[in-house]
Amino acid sequence: MAQALGEDLVQTSEGQDDSSSLGSDSELSGPGPYRQADRYGFIGGSSAEPGPGHPPADLIRQREMKWVEMTSHWEKTMSRRYKKVKMQCRKGIPSALRARCWPLLCGAHVCQKNSPSTYQELAEAPGDPQWMETISRDLHRQFPLHEMFVSPQGHGQQGLLQVLKAYTLHRPEQGYCQAQGPVAAVLLMHLPPEEAFWCLVQICEVYLPGYYGPHMHLQQVGVGPLLYLPEWFLCLFARSLPFPTVLRVWDAFLSEGVKVLFRVGLTLVRLALGTTEQRLACPGLLETLGALRAIPPTQLQEEVFMSQVHSVALSEQDLQREIRVQLARLPESASGPPPRPQARLPGAQAIFEAQQLAGVRGGTRPEVPQIVVQPPEEPRPPRRKPQTRGKTFHGLLTRPRGPPLEGPSRSHRGSTSFLDTRF
Repeated sequence: MAQALGEDLVQTSEGQDDSSSLGSDSELSGPGPYRQADRYGFIGGSSAEPGPGHPPADLIRQREMKWVEMTSHWEKTMSRRYKKVKMQCRKGIPSALRARCWPLLCGAHVCQKNSPSTYQELAEAPGDPQWMETISRDLHRQFPLHEMFVSPQGHGQQGLLQVLKAYTLHRPEQGYCQAQGPVAAVLLMHLPPEEAFWCLVQICEVYLPGYYGPHMHLQQVGVGPLLYLPEWFLCLFARSLPFPTVLRVWDAFLSEGVKVLFRVGLTLVRLALGTTEQRLACPGLLETLGALRAIPPTQLQEEVFMSQVHSVALSEQDLQREIRVQLARLPESASGPPPRPQARLPGAQAIFEAQQLAGVRGGTRPEVPQIVVQPPEEPRPPRRKPQTRGKTFHGLLTRPRGPPLEGPSRSHRGSTSFLDTRF
């Protein structure tokens, strides 16, 4: 029964907004031939125009210029002004700059610089047949209503295949987990395949180390998913929230770390089951799961929802304390890859400091590509022709002499040279 419930979770509700980005078998019939894509690339989506509460265009331009300035001096910004980065991430990274900011926040740009040929070698190498078959079966499930992933032979699905294959070769002991598919797909919507690969590596190994291994083990031994939590956490809510809200969650997650995921989860539970009436209306398991999936879309709009997420009082210390409690409960004979909470870094600041320390030890400092913004050239006033009448050599020679000036005589006064001419 649990397996059936888990499979039912990935089915899309008929009343779900197209912009929710849920990828499922019920969407595989494809869009109509003349339906237009919204501003995020979802065909037939409802996000063609900014929703209510969306910042005006002039405010977006101001935020873009702030991000350009911060990323142009990234080391200085992260060393001295991380609080500003954190607050700007909470406000939402401008869409035009996510491709620039996400690799900087998660440290993927340093990994790519330190291993410039790794992805190309992995992309050209043959993949493990076992993983390749599983990945190929899942490609069409990742956002089938997005214009990048509509065609099996399109650059979206083919790029997704290469990124996921490269990760299984990069970490063969972990292999492939189905939850990596939607995460890699969202990255590919914003980044080239190589940068998406390194961001996926950082998410799997720095933000969520060990999370995908136990989940894969549970699948292999036949234990069904834990109903809703794997889809929330392992997919980083990419299949559970409206896509504009997903991007805002990722902005904060890449900045502050995994505690943001717990804050989002607690917010969803509070919205679905926060009142006594809501809990009384869900006497059983099916009703509870239905309530978690039936939160009104108006409550999931990015500005309204994220303000509630950031108000949840959950700190990194709270997570560390709970991790110690849960590790103490694990039996020593537990099979599968062990959890590695000590390998997790709590957000962009910790990743930046770790990479800076590694750079100092290695004798190199990570280089951040620079964005050079040339200010518009101010118009210069027309150049005026200097007044030289009477001051040229010819003028000095032809200028009529006046009466001799009174005063003491000089030895050269009687000279016929032009040098005795007074100006």
